[in-house]
Amino acid sequence: MNFSWWFAKKIAFGKSSKNNLSTTIIRIGQLAVAIGIMVALITLSTGIGARKGIKQKLADFNGHITIKPYNSNQSFNSDSLSIQQDFYPIFTSIPEVTHVQAIALKSGIIRTPDNFSGIVLKGVGTDYDVQRFDSYLVKGRFPNIEKTKISDEVVLPQKIANELHLDVDSSFVTYFLQDTGKPIYRRFKVTGIFSTDIKDFDDIYILGDIKHVQRLNKWDSLTIGSFELFTNNVEKIDQTANKVNEYIDFQLYAQSATSSFTQINDWIEIFDTNIFVVLFIMLLVVIINMIMVLLILILERTHSIGLLKTLGSTNWRVRKIFIYYSIFIMIPGLFFGNLIGISLLLIQKYFKVIKLPAENYYLSVAPVHLDLTQILLLNLSAILISAVVLIFPSYLIAKISPSQAMKINEI
Repeated sequence: MNFSWWFAKKIAFGKSSKNNLSTTIIRIGQLAVAIGIMVALITLSTGIGARKGIKQKLADFNGHITIKPYNSNQSFNSDSLSIQQDFYPIFTSIPEVTHVQAIALKSGIIRTPDNFSGIVLKGVGTDYDVQRFDSYLVKGRFPNIEKTKISDEVVLPQKIANELHLDVDSSFVTYFLQDTGKPIYRRFKVTGIFSTDIKDFDDIYILGDIKHVQRLNKWDSLTIGSFELFTNNVEKIDQTANKVNEYIDFQLYAQSATSSFTQINDWIEIFDTNIFVVLFIMLLVVIINMIMVLLILILERTHSIGLLKTLGSTNWRVRKIFIYYSIFIMIPGLFFGNLIGISLLLIQKYFKVIKLPAENYYLSVAPVHLDLTQILLLNLSAILISAVVLIFPSYLIAKISPSQAMKINEI
């Protein structure tokens, strides 16, 4: 058995350590470790949760990757594109792509007796992933889209519905401007109201039948505006987009959701910076606290150090005893810090106690992402880094000679 490990365990958990100065020192150290790991855990879980949540919303509404004509304009109106592509309806060449759907966009103006609002009709077909969209429905249902029959049903964002005083089962007229300058109107019926908390979507987009856009643009049924692709990993959509660009025709190009919305993507990257800064500060606090605890314990047990050296222990063996001792002190702090931190995160995840202003954070509820691997890595990193850093202050033990230690005890 490792003597340093055994001896450190004895003094850490033995009865002799319960009724002296080290008891207070140990409790302070454990409290600091518990608070540090709890704050780090909450920061990591909510930061990653926010990043994933915003990316997922962008992807759910706009697709993880969008394929457009290479010379596509930057307006809200789609350019024409043939639906007859090798990758549609199933992108067999790239296994990361799990679903492909065709859409088309057409800008217009909703007019009501009281108000008006500029909108973009996002036309979708029977291949649209309705299940992915259902989580954003506030009320009502998604329109029934059929292959042969054109549907006048649409879903509206809650913001537009409130501004125009529209609700489920309401109807309204939308004007679309043609290339000739002559407006064409269409009457739609509201079947559902949605909210994504992302201003870029909730301010202008309504969803309906793609056949309306095809008729307005005088396209046939094989002409669409673009393709939306979904992948099996939202964190790797940029890499998958590069693969897609290598496969598709040179007249087309693929763009990831994160690159399409650079401003939102920049906001997402702020979370990564915040996570790093908070984790660094918390780790620094824990390390400084453990160094102070170690130094005080060394000074308190000067006689024990002298006795061990007299009995033949080397400086390194004695140093290892105190390093192990400090790690044993950390373990209860880590346990309770994790227990409290994970409990608070689970409460937030299932009861959604903390709300956020959606106009600032693109999320209405503080998100939580719990990953067992990340939790274990966070705890192991705290232990390993502390153990390595504690090697340096433990060098003080080498300065203590047996004779000096015994004299101090006699005094």
